[in-house]
Amino acid sequence: MKRAVLSQNGSETKQIDASDYVFGCVVSEGSIYHAIRNELANMRVGTAKVKTRGEVAGTGKKPWRQKGTGRARAGTFQSPVRVGGGVAFGPQPRDYSYRMPKKIKRLAMRSILSKKLAEDALLFVEDVSAPAGKTRELIGSLGSNVDTHRTVLVIKGDDTLVKRAGRNIAWLKVLSHDKLRANDLFYARRVLVTESAAEALQEQYAASKSGGAE
Repeated sequence: MKRAVLSQNGSETKQIDASDYVFGCVVSEGSIYHAIRNELANMRVGTAKVKTRGEVAGTGKKPWRQKGTGRARAGTFQSPVRVGGGVAFGPQPRDYSYRMPKKIKRLAMRSILSKKLAEDALLFVEDVSAPAGKTRELIGSLGSNVDTHRTVLVIKGDDTLVKRAGRNIAWLKVLSHDKLRANDLFYARRVLVTESAAEALQEQYAASKSGGAE
């Protein structure tokens, strides 16, 4: 399908042949859910920790004798039922990260891009640049194609100057075409894909396309 490429002032300069396989596929809600869940799980530090009854400091003396007091039996001051004792079944340090199939992750990215394009939330723009890595240079390159809503800019490769220029913009995320993040793309109000990034995305997914349906 043909899609317009917008200039800095928002006018159409040319048209790009956007692949239906990447930007017009059938949206898979399940794969999007699993991709976002995987990213959020991999971001968790997993350092929550409580002390068990074996880790709480204290004496090993029996609180009171076993029989004759009329009270319930007690063998340790560190019991979870006592104030200041250990915690039963509390959180312990763990690794929440896990790997998901590459095929499902690719399907999720294609689904998000297709969903955003169908909702008119994805725009193809001319390539941007920031020769000195300055924020005002990036804003100037984007021109009228941006607003103060949550925006994702997809560029080709890992342009460190463009990424550095975008770090000071609170509502903008700059992603490389080969390092997309489902969470950022899905919740963005607007996705801007540069012309070179669109071509690179199509080449990347075409190369990984298998004979079977995803």
